[in-house]
Amino acid sequence: MSKENAIPENTNEIPSLMLSVIVFLLCAFTIGFSVMKLGISPHVPMLISAAICGFVGIIFLKKKWSDIQDGIVQGINLALIPILILMLIGLVVASWIASGTVPALIYYGLDVLSPRYFLLATLVVCSVTALATGSSWTTAGTVGLALMGVGKALGIPAEMIAGAVVSGAYFGDKMSPLSDTTNLAPAIAGGELFDHIRAMLWSTLPAFVIAAIAYTIMGFRFSGDIGSAGSIALISTTIKAHYYVGFMTLLPPILVIYSAIKKYPAIPSLIGAVILAGIIAAVFQDITLKGFLDTIQHGYISKTGSASVDQLLSRGGLESMMYTVSLIICALSFGGIMEKCGFLESILISLGKILEKPASLIGTTLLSSYLCNMFLGDQFLGIIVPGRTFKPAYDKMGLAPRMLSRTLEDSGTLTSPLIPWTACGAYMVGVLGVNAFAFVPYAIVNWLTPIVAFVITLMGIGVFWKKEDGTITSKKAEAAVVSEENLMEYGRDS
Repeated sequence: MSKENAIPENTNEIPSLMLSVIVFLLCAFTIGFSVMKLGISPHVPMLISAAICGFVGIIFLKKKWSDIQDGIVQGINLALIPILILMLIGLVVASWIASGTVPALIYYGLDVLSPRYFLLATLVVCSVTALATGSSWTTAGTVGLALMGVGKALGIPAEMIAGAVVSGAYFGDKMSPLSDTTNLAPAIAGGELFDHIRAMLWSTLPAFVIAAIAYTIMGFRFSGDIGSAGSIALISTTIKAHYYVGFMTLLPPILVIYSAIKKYPAIPSLIGAVILAGIIAAVFQDITLKGFLDTIQHGYISKTGSASVDQLLSRGGLESMMYTVSLIICALSFGGIMEKCGFLESILISLGKILEKPASLIGTTLLSSYLCNMFLGDQFLGIIVPGRTFKPAYDKMGLAPRMLSRTLEDSGTLTSPLIPWTACGAYMVGVLGVNAFAFVPYAIVNWLTPIVAFVITLMGIGVFWKKEDGTITSKKAEAAVVSEENLMEYGRDS
């Protein structure tokens, strides 16, 4: 399915603002009340919201059921490959534990990482890995998975580790020219890739530096008794006694990272990693073929006799991902109907008509990308829908394309893992084993970057115009937006 064809082109087909707002608020209440007040999983609330949108579309917008069904199918189609990858990650996790890969990474990690600087090291390592591979998913599923085990062994709370992993993975992904979203955003905005990357430094780098300082300060809590030398030694000794630990066990992640750098397709790369892990498990860990197949289906069950080690290593398997897969399908079914009926686009277009200053335009775009992530369930739509909706406003105001592309990534890319029912959020929860609402406060880069983006625009810092194609001072930014005449002048000059 073409993503462009998924977005209504004819504004006459878009519902009224009042109807769209009513539907939006009703669905938001249904999901928010169910998840936050009742404490239930978001699956059924998502389906109820999808039903609400579908009934309104049929009754008030005269949509045919076939149109609604097409919206569902198109929505799910967006995530078919991510769903397959997510299922394979379940196999990867279980197979890498069975092969000794994860135990080896934990064993070596405990030797070199200090509890005091562990969160900072996690941020840096995940950032570098994602920057090299262009993939936050690969980073979280390989390096992030190992760091979760090491951090838990050091006595650091899982939600803190997960937050640092997500921060680093998405910083590197966002700044990498190999990333799909990093290429998508300037394509939607009509800009150049490396202009886009340079522009993102203005908003993302300050957030990264603040996060690094925060993780360093948080790490001081873990320099005492927590993660003591005795408990670390016990974990290391137990792993060494029950698993072969050596270079061969590190080959599966090396294969995945190499494949990502070479831009090989993800699915065959992951399958190759599972097969390689199976061979290593058979040769070095004495696991049978039947035992290995059962493990990648149901998950690995550690039986070392050490409660702390068994808790670290009992996880993974295809079945462990089914909750997440079903959540993605429910969310994208809902998002597909929302998009087919045009409810969210109606609101965005109405907002676009009242924007006059760069700060209000940037702020509205940031909020819109977040809402698209929340209600459409896919980070690509969180970039595409606001990008196409607000591009005329950026052109009219005379802002350079990199301003739009940067803003789309500041929110559309970075907030996607913070919402549990998006494909990215569900993936991070499934791989890291931590509820998204638990790690959100510690995913500092992800929630801080949109705030930094809005603040620097208010201050006139890092604002790029088509006329000059460079930065301007806050005074000049203020002068550029004081009147409609100035806005039109910028538009003509561009």
